[in-house]
Amino acid sequence: METAITLQNILIEIQRSPILLVSVLLTLGVIFVNGWTDAPNAIATAVSTRSINVDRAIAMAAVCNFVGVVVMTYFNSSVAFTIKNMVNFGSDTRSALIALAASLAAIVIWAVGAWYFGIPTSESHSLIAGLSGAAIALGGVSGVNLSEWAKVLYGLVLSTVLGFGVGFLVCRIITILFENVRRRNANLFFDKAQVFGAAAMAFMHGAQDGQKFIGVLLLAFNLAVGVTGDGVTEVPVWLMLLCSAVMGLGTAVGGKKIIKSVGMDMVKLEKYQGFASDMAGALCLLLSTVLGIPVSTTHMKTAAIMGVGAERRMSSIKISVVKDMVMTWICTFPGCGILGYIFAKIFLALT
Repeated sequence: METAITLQNILIEIQRSPILLVSVLLTLGVIFVNGWTDAPNAIATAVSTRSINVDRAIAMAAVCNFVGVVVMTYFNSSVAFTIKNMVNFGSDTRSALIALAASLAAIVIWAVGAWYFGIPTSESHSLIAGLSGAAIALGGVSGVNLSEWAKVLYGLVLSTVLGFGVGFLVCRIITILFENVRRRNANLFFDKAQVFGAAAMAFMHGAQDGQKFIGVLLLAFNLAVGVTGDGVTEVPVWLMLLCSAVMGLGTAVGGKKIIKSVGMDMVKLEKYQGFASDMAGALCLLLSTVLGIPVSTTHMKTAAIMGVGAERRMSSIKISVVKDMVMTWICTFPGCGILGYIFAKIFLALT
């Protein structure tokens, strides 16, 4: 059954279903938090190498996030539908909407807690884990679509191995090409080039992460009108604009703790290395988005930075910082998944 998803229809359904209103508001809240906590990773290296000051960088990232969501979703929305089809909340659409709202509440609490302690966390992994936990609470393990969930595992490998490898390769190519260029001239070039690289990373962050939350909103609308199958097959422009505006606003709030953790604490980068890590991260995100594979933008950027650092020497990477980040990613799936499960049980018991 294909369902039209117009702004008028959504407003009518929200008036009929308070649970849908709660789900939409929570989703927008998660999008805002994502722009607040994840998006600064895209500009962290450009700020750390002083190619652009932090306030201008955050403003640039807000605009590029906005454009990235709209442009990439318009041409290729496969990531959105991967997220939408990842879980099956069953045929009781009222209970399904309650469970969805519970999972989103769990995601917001998890993400804000991680931000408070200044630890880069993956909103993507939190989203996937929270939705899966709530679906299991409602219908057992069968509530998780394993064929779609497998793409998450592909994404973990893709972001780690490919991110590191492309970061290393791009940095090596730049080193060879600029071997005989005066250091001062090279720095002048990469001072400007890194601003472009940071803009590309911010654009691709919006393209990848924005689609994930669009997928959640599509799922919520389907449930509100009683559709449990494919339902909506196209993403309306107004929904792209809404999600991109909220993410851009979240980015404008900034996240200087995250910028410091990713861009300054992990490895000290020179300007050409910052450019290499940004371009490597953007290229890998483009590939994964086109293939419909949801990946962590934080994970991808961090792996690219590690690859760039390894091109110079492995000892330049601060392993203690990397370990802290890896532990955060490892904890996100079970931690946010359990939180989503518990919240779903509580929400269902109270309604």
